[in-house]
Amino acid sequence: MALFDNGFRVGTGVVIGIGALILAPVVVPAVAAAVRPLIKAGLKGGIMFYEKGKEMIAETQELLEDLAAEVKAELTQEDEVAEALAASPSAASTAE
Repeated sequence: MALFDNGFRVGTGVVIGIGALILAPVVVPAVAAAVRPLIKAGLKGGIMFYEKGKEMIAETQELLEDLAAEVKAELTQEDEVAEALAASPSAASTAE
């Protein structure tokens, strides 16, 4: 049969499948026990990275808010000085 003529016989595949079914209950827990610490370490690192990122974003946001407040205060102060100079013509002529 050309359909199953790929170098393996159908019987070989069946034997491999049965062997996998027999060994799976022994191999899977052993592999899981070996991989568990790696997965745990990866998750721990990911959580730490996430928390550090949140902290850095919060600090950056606070810095930008402080800078924006300072700029607004300076603009308000400059507007008040400009209005005061415009309101008193004698101060403007004295300044010249």
